[in-house]
Amino acid sequence: MPTTRTSSDGQEAVATAPAAGVTAARRRTDTHRIDPHVVVLFGATGDLARRKLLPGLLHLAVAHLLPQYAVVGTALDDWDDDRFRAFALTSCEEFGRPDVTDEQRRAFVSRLVFVPHHLGAEGLHQAVERAREGLSGEPRLLHYLSVPPAAAATVVQTLAEAKLVERARIIMEKPFGTDLESARRLNETVHVVFDESQVFRIDHFLGKEAALNILAFRFANGLFEPIWNRNHIDHVQIDVPETLSVDDRAGFYEATGAFRDMVVTHLFQILAFMAMEPPTALEPEPIGDEKHKVFRSMRPIDPACVVRGQYEGYRSKPGVDPESQTETFVALKCEIDNWRWAGVPFYLRTGKEMAEGARIISIAFREPPQSMFPNGSGVGSKGPDHLTFDLADSSRLSLSFYGKRPGTGMVLDKLSLQFALHETGYESDVLEAYERLIHDAMVGDRTLFNDAESIERVWELSVPLLQDPPPIHTYPTGSWGPAAIRQLIEPRTWRLPFERRWRQAR
Repeated sequence: MPTTRTSSDGQEAVATAPAAGVTAARRRTDTHRIDPHVVVLFGATGDLARRKLLPGLLHLAVAHLLPQYAVVGTALDDWDDDRFRAFALTSCEEFGRPDVTDEQRRAFVSRLVFVPHHLGAEGLHQAVERAREGLSGEPRLLHYLSVPPAAAATVVQTLAEAKLVERARIIMEKPFGTDLESARRLNETVHVVFDESQVFRIDHFLGKEAALNILAFRFANGLFEPIWNRNHIDHVQIDVPETLSVDDRAGFYEATGAFRDMVVTHLFQILAFMAMEPPTALEPEPIGDEKHKVFRSMRPIDPACVVRGQYEGYRSKPGVDPESQTETFVALKCEIDNWRWAGVPFYLRTGKEMAEGARIISIAFREPPQSMFPNGSGVGSKGPDHLTFDLADSSRLSLSFYGKRPGTGMVLDKLSLQFALHETGYESDVLEAYERLIHDAMVGDRTLFNDAESIERVWELSVPLLQDPPPIHTYPTGSWGPAAIRQLIEPRTWRLPFERRWRQAR
């Protein structure tokens, strides 16, 4: 007998046995029978669609994780179906998985059609209705807004005028507003057309295997949950340096900056995953409730505990104000006033044009109150013990500790236990973050998506910083940011750069 579960908007999804020949990933992944879908992709000719969305939809189709489907692309470009299909085919060849065949790519692009923006709501309505007619049953709609934040409200109004709201869900890309007022205004605009249960605010960081592994690591292991508190943890670092420059996104970045682009929409959400209390169940509503509690307990961001930076040469970029005060780097200290985390600082850092690209959460444990080891033993010389999650696609974690060096005497070295995804044998089966989140939206599972309440709360916490930002410090490209970040974290030190590297796969 198949089993059923109910999605966030009350629709039942039927779980069926996987077909013969399906890989381990497909057997382990949620294989619910999903209603037929028309995916309406706004910004279909943009960079995100080219690099992630079109190749991701292709992989979901090849992995039998898409239902019957059609894709309607729309953008400002005056393209026809053939040009869009050629664009999609090139995108999938360049950025798709190497094991996908030419025949599978051609079959995918044959399901794509294109509607130029200038045809308006009526042109979009007609294209979607034609796509619906080619599918059986009662197809659902999934609207993906891969558009600049300023265009989101216009797209929502277009969908209302095109009568494409019923049996629809909408995925919205970050940032969700640029401050508290704009976030509230955007939510109000969206809620006039869509119910909150239909809205999926995407954060691709939360779709990564490594982010999900935080939940598994914390709540499935009796070894760690008892020490996940202020009594045993000294501080936490969430560090996302990037080697990329702003390049052709300078116009977007000038109006946004590192704090709005990365901290509000990504790093705060990771912080909530790491700091939340155990939910009553691994389901959307209980997890959302616990994330809300974290944000309610956070203190407003103190501008005195923030360092803003701008890499040398940024102001010479086309589209950038020669006297720009936009930050390309930000580091800050956050505090959570609740029973579990009182007195434990959370340090967040992200920036462009930095020495390395990384995505880590590093948890520093308190050191023993007194040492019995003799001077020169090495204990404490390499800092406290750390538990480190690597949120990159390689999905690794490391637990560092002191251990005795073989030989006479008592000399201690910093050692580590490391785990990497490639050691499980499932590395090739992992869904990329956008693939997972698109699939979850089709199922109606909102566990890994942000809601209106949490978005507005983090903007509320940001009001003091946005109203009174600290001055900009310049930093050289290829560095770890302005020198002022050392004072921010003293007497502690930043975990990156690592003194000890991850072990590589053999």
